[in-house]
Amino acid sequence: MEKKGRLSLLFNGVIKENPVLVLLLGTCPTLAVSTMAVNGLGMGAAATFVLICSNVVIAMLKNVIPDKVRIPCYIVIIAGFVTMVQLIVKAYAPEVDQALGLFLPLIVVNCIILGRAEMFASKNSVLNSALDGLGMGLGFTLALLIMGSVREILGSGTWFGIPITAGRIDPMSIFLLAPGGFFVYGTIIAALNKLTKGRAIKRKSMGCDGCPSAAACGGAGTGQCPPDKEGQS
Repeated sequence: MEKKGRLSLLFNGVIKENPVLVLLLGTCPTLAVSTMAVNGLGMGAAATFVLICSNVVIAMLKNVIPDKVRIPCYIVIIAGFVTMVQLIVKAYAPEVDQALGLFLPLIVVNCIILGRAEMFASKNSVLNSALDGLGMGLGFTLALLIMGSVREILGSGTWFGIPITAGRIDPMSIFLLAPGGFFVYGTIIAALNKLTKGRAIKRKSMGCDGCPSAAACGGAGTGQCPPDKEGQS
């Protein structure tokens, strides 16, 4: 792949295929941990590390891992790196570990990481897989940072703990709760859609070839989902 192609691969996950704002993956941890900017940054950094490392290892072992047990193998690899991240965060950033809580170990089942392993790392070279992991991680981190910043400024009057509007505008605590999270999330997606004139959000036609459950629903190898299962894929 040429240099231009690799740069495109690196930045693909930032806007064009942002995992949170375009592909709408990982919304549960996004809404849960984005109450503060530092939490979003910490979660994004942890997920980026796991994405890069798991993509690299899976790309290296793609010809060794049996196809029938590839998903359990991917989960074991991802779990190993998540354990490393969790121990590092506990040791050097206990406040972040406490703030992220259960969502840090739940990176193991984050659909962004498992999805990139299945759709990209298992089919591409080590370098390209590393770039894909970095790009998707940057996109995930950027989305969390933007959401965390907006919710913290409006909900607490601070940004990274620094007073911004405190004393001038009363904090709106609803932005620290679930309704505020959904509102900010929807607003950012709408703004991205407006800025890109709908190009970023435009859905692509997707078949079942990359889905781990394709064999079970009868869509494997056809590139299309069966008519009666299309809405469930």
